[in-house]
Amino acid sequence: MESSSSPKVEPDADDDVSEEVFEHFDDFTIASSWERFISKIEAICRLWMADGPNNLLEKGAIPLENSKNSYKIKSELQYDVKSYWMEYYFETKTGKSFDWNSTFHDLQLCFGVKEFLLIAPQSASGVVLDAPEASKLLSAVAIALSNSSSLWPAFVPVHDPSRKAYIGIQNTGTAFTRRFEADRIGSQVPPSLMHLEGLYQLFVSKFAYCTDDLDKHLIKVQFAMKLTYRTLPYDDDNIKDIDVQNTKSGKNLAGESSNERLWDDDCSWSEWYSSEDPVKGFELIAIWSEKTIESSMEMEEVENASPHEAEKWFISPSFSPYLLEYSNGNQFGFASALHLLVDAFEMSFEAQFLEDFVSAESPGPDNLKSSMVIPPPTVRDRVLKELFDEGVQLIDSAYDEHKTPQAIKGAPLETLFAQFCLHSLWVGNCHIRAIAALWIEFVQEVRWCWEESQLLPRMPVNGSIDLSTCLINQKLHMLAVCIKKKREWNEDHRECMGSEDQIDYMTEEESAVGDDTSSMQAQNEDFSGKFTGEPRSFPTSRDLHYSDTAFTVSQDPVKDDLLNGEKSSDQTRRGSAGVIDSMMLLKSYQRMHAPYTQEAPLMTEDMYEERLQALEASNGSFNYFAQLERDILTSDMAAFKAANPDAIFEDFIRWHSPADWLEDPEVEKSKDNWPPRGHLSKRMSESDNLWRELWDRAHALAASEQKPLFDPNREGEKVIHYLETLRPHQLLAQMVCTAFLAAADTVNKTSYGELKQMETKMQQLYLTMAPALKPLEANRLSADSETIEDLKRQCVVFGHVENLLTVAASLHRKLVQAPRLAVEIFIDFYNFYIPRMGTGLEEDYSNKKEFDTKQIVWNNEREVVSSMFVPPTANQSWRKVFSMGNLLNGHEPMVREIIFSLHDGVSNNHYAAPNASVSEQEIDTYRMYICGTSNDLRVSLSVVSCD
Repeated sequence: MESSSSPKVEPDADDDVSEEVFEHFDDFTIASSWERFISKIEAICRLWMADGPNNLLEKGAIPLENSKNSYKIKSELQYDVKSYWMEYYFETKTGKSFDWNSTFHDLQLCFGVKEFLLIAPQSASGVVLDAPEASKLLSAVAIALSNSSSLWPAFVPVHDPSRKAYIGIQNTGTAFTRRFEADRIGSQVPPSLMHLEGLYQLFVSKFAYCTDDLDKHLIKVQFAMKLTYRTLPYDDDNIKDIDVQNTKSGKNLAGESSNERLWDDDCSWSEWYSSEDPVKGFELIAIWSEKTIESSMEMEEVENASPHEAEKWFISPSFSPYLLEYSNGNQFGFASALHLLVDAFEMSFEAQFLEDFVSAESPGPDNLKSSMVIPPPTVRDRVLKELFDEGVQLIDSAYDEHKTPQAIKGAPLETLFAQFCLHSLWVGNCHIRAIAALWIEFVQEVRWCWEESQLLPRMPVNGSIDLSTCLINQKLHMLAVCIKKKREWNEDHRECMGSEDQIDYMTEEESAVGDDTSSMQAQNEDFSGKFTGEPRSFPTSRDLHYSDTAFTVSQDPVKDDLLNGEKSSDQTRRGSAGVIDSMMLLKSYQRMHAPYTQEAPLMTEDMYEERLQALEASNGSFNYFAQLERDILTSDMAAFKAANPDAIFEDFIRWHSPADWLEDPEVEKSKDNWPPRGHLSKRMSESDNLWRELWDRAHALAASEQKPLFDPNREGEKVIHYLETLRPHQLLAQMVCTAFLAAADTVNKTSYGELKQMETKMQQLYLTMAPALKPLEANRLSADSETIEDLKRQCVVFGHVENLLTVAASLHRKLVQAPRLAVEIFIDFYNFYIPRMGTGLEEDYSNKKEFDTKQIVWNNEREVVSSMFVPPTANQSWRKVFSMGNLLNGHEPMVREIIFSLHDGVSNNHYAAPNASVSEQEIDTYRMYICGTSNDLRVSLSVVSCD
């Protein structure tokens, strides 16, 4: 069978010769590396043009800093052995091609472009240092853009990076091409270029052949200018110099006080710490919009013009870096101190007694004794002297004004314990040993006041105990009342020495009817077994009613009885506060007298809890609970019997509890219809009713003759015992609640003007503190890590609010005569700062954009703003020789930016493309952007040519 495979043919010598000839043949149809480089650029540009801005965002376009609608996307290119980045900058929203305040990139401002390409090598400098390479790169991009019919300008960075130099090119869609060039002089600026006239001549020289053309031909140049001024930094020395200048000039429009060194001396927190001024200064931007200049003489006039002649003013504050760098807020404020207090609370569970943290002999934590030093006695004595200043007494109205929010169990700001907590924040870095030492001496001082009958400072001596406050504040309030009554008893004892009269510890003036001290602010218990839930008030000479029934009282009981033709029982009547005109006794038909009654005994929260526990232990026996209040009820019955000797049980019920006296509805009320037809309620009619039993056993004794219901000596000693035996974690828990509340109340007193956002933020702060502090109110506390972390997060929140408050106070103080500006600037900062606020313990570094929002200054606000630019003084680091014009109160511009342009139309030009939109309008044939000061100068030039 024959094989189907073809025979193998051996190559001969002729074939080798032909292959060698083809290897040396040059095929010009194959693209070079430079052409392939252009093709890659063209492909990328076509892809970006086809996608458009919206699709580019989905493909990973990067947002630019300091701009909301500006992005960039980049692609990597390879040419020979070098790598390049090509970046496309664009905006998602169309607008003006140029705006002083809306530029998103340096090149946009320099050349007046909107979207552009930037190609640069992937090197450390990011610039092209070789001129031929730069020209080749720019040519490649220009060819690629022309092939893709794109009008994007393209730029290449050149020279040294410090020069910020660029070259660029743009196809305008016509026969014209726009070329760009930018460079910078870093030093030794020619004197002629420091003035507007010299800069004007520099621009004109780019299109005029000689200076003689300026005189022969009328050249209309468009001119725009932006001047940036900066106030002196708001440090202590400059504020002092500003005050001196304001005093000499007699003006103080910016609101600075002429006698202060520190900016926050009039702020509420200045008693505790001095905060760094968050507003370091202001930048003022004065803008001259585009105007036509025809000669250099006009430029001289513009240079000598005042900034007040500018068409627009914008102002922008410079904020302190600590506002954005410190995660817990102001490191010298309440937030950081509260964080230390929370750490002390966490350590308080390591010992059973406060003395263990102080005494070196006690078996306390050794690591605390070595790392935490107790403040010296001089420091502790100074704090106690401030706390127990005899000249500081808290009046009842001030106490009521600073009542604590019901959701936070702290102490009112001006009370003794709240002030102790605030002082503790700044003693010994607020560690547990310093707090323990200070508390022990604090309690010793309280005991001295008790034993010497000295009024307790910063505490009310009247009124009921506010159970919504912390227990320590309740105890101190109880002690203050006990000290007052103890003093009154001592005074009465001295006055009545040698007299046989019984010592009356309560004067009639203090027992006056209607006085708040003569009523018991406790719940009204239904002694037959129910709680009425209504406030119970024992009537006195000005408050002789219970429930909704009111009585008219006559202050002369004898005369009143005689006028009514009744037989008086005044020979046995005692303790009468007056006659109740609308009521008579049922049996004797005499006028009913209202008695003086004893004050209800004060009770703290733990005393109420003890009574509730006793009720639970009695297996729900209502009679047992009723007997807990039998002393009060018996006292009232005895006083009523003394004031009304002929009274019966029904009379007492009609006066004390009108709701338990039911009148017959079918009987009409009349003066002749006596006695009134009625009966006791069901609960009062029961045979085993406790009220009737107490009435039968009660003796007729006036309030002054009775045994006091409240024993100040016994209750005062109980308070001292509680304070001396308080456990460390119980003390620190109440200190944390009170310190948070007192700190918030302190900063909330700061004046910051009409800032609704700040008011809302302060209200939110109280709302967020309540749930974080709620676990500390429990009687059984533990070192719960979750609770501690919540408190530390609350410190972070407090720090952020504190930052906002200092900014609000600083702006209000500096712009008190321009409140609209203060409000608008704060709103801008508030919207900028809120996204950066977090409740985490670690700082978020994802958002580090700087604040650069500007606010327009109205004409009526310009004088206020200019007054902040006080003339520089000799002791300040300030240049004495001015090289630029347009001075503002002696301040030259920190930065001067100028744009010269020359317009020309191309609609009738034969090079114009008929379908190009640019051919229907004028274009800037020459445009020069100049930016600099007397020390440097940057010039950017764009020229349209038909080459």
